[in-house]
Amino acid sequence: MKKKVVVGLSGGVDSSVAAWILKEQGYDVTGLFMRNWHDTTGLLQSDCHWEDDLMFAELVAKKLKIPFHQVDLSTPYRQRVVDYMFAEYEKGRTPNPDVLCNREIKFDSFAVEARKLGGDFVATGHYCRKDQTSAGDTVIYRLLAGKDSNKDQSYFLCQVNQEQLATALFPVGDLTKPEVRVIADKLKLATAHRKDSQGICFVGKVHLPTFLQQKLEARKGDIVEIAERAEGPETFAFPEIEAGIPENRVSDLSLSQLTDPFRYESTSGRIIGTHNGAHFFTVGQRKGMNIGGHKEALFVISTDVEKNIVYVGEGQNHPGLNRKGLFIRKEEIHWIRPDLKMKDGECRDYMVRIRYRQPLQRARLFFREIGMYIIFDKPQRGIAPGQFSAWYDNDEVIGSGVINN
Repeated sequence: MKKKVVVGLSGGVDSSVAAWILKEQGYDVTGLFMRNWHDTTGLLQSDCHWEDDLMFAELVAKKLKIPFHQVDLSTPYRQRVVDYMFAEYEKGRTPNPDVLCNREIKFDSFAVEARKLGGDFVATGHYCRKDQTSAGDTVIYRLLAGKDSNKDQSYFLCQVNQEQLATALFPVGDLTKPEVRVIADKLKLATAHRKDSQGICFVGKVHLPTFLQQKLEARKGDIVEIAERAEGPETFAFPEIEAGIPENRVSDLSLSQLTDPFRYESTSGRIIGTHNGAHFFTVGQRKGMNIGGHKEALFVISTDVEKNIVYVGEGQNHPGLNRKGLFIRKEEIHWIRPDLKMKDGECRDYMVRIRYRQPLQRARLFFREIGMYIIFDKPQRGIAPGQFSAWYDNDEVIGSGVINN
């Protein structure tokens, strides 16, 4: 008897080709389209609406001669993704809704609907791969980067667990994006030349301040410029390791000094403008300030949501943009590979990224009772609380966590 796979048909080319591949592999394939958002507040008018996505998904299902269904998951999406996003921005943190969408919707709420249709597996058009190994008698599923390094989406799945991976399939993970386009073109699929979706997962490309003002109040505040030579982050150093002290005995104080962000005061610089709410800005941001008169672009180097101040620095090499490390609280650490979970006092070297498309960075992870310190070989630009940090062993995602500071 054929195994049944429910494919999340989004109306895009990747999921369309994923469905075709699975059918060619002999699976009993069903397409399921999910509608997750109804409100158009803040949406840029040039974006296609969900009706267009649905139409393309239906056309693909008809072309491939597979059953097609649709489901409205807007309630769990709002509760578990969008409300979380609003809450994080209100705290002055920078969430990644796409990571949450995969963990909470595509491989949870959607998977529940897939099982109702008799699905043994859930498939998506993500550019990542899966294989398995074992730890004793336990099967361990591994999440691997996609073959196309330019499109690898493993970072977006850094919060999935073993139960979710067990029934997940990623049919396009061994292909490059151009190869997927060629297949879709040869099959004459309606999505063959459709542009990739942009913006917030299932919401679309938005004007973020307008979108956030649905729940977050706009408040006028000061923009303070910090001069490059003003009081700021100290020189990055790790004297305990340089002195030859074993890494498992490096003090929490040293780790904390390397991972704590520098706290600016309004007296540290000069007021150069106003904004409509510090919670609408994130570290590394360069747009939305509307301030001229500088040779180089201004970048956000820090925000203070309590005092409603945005601190900026001129130029992409401003020292306030760079950090040597970050900290993740213990309760916000997630291990895709639970068999590789670190113990208190242990340290390991992994490759780490803190945002999608960022090249992997060499780092040393220090596990302590209160959480994990990640110290990079080279200072990293734009580390912001609320982002997800994911660590890799070669091309395998081992774990991830929410950056606390």
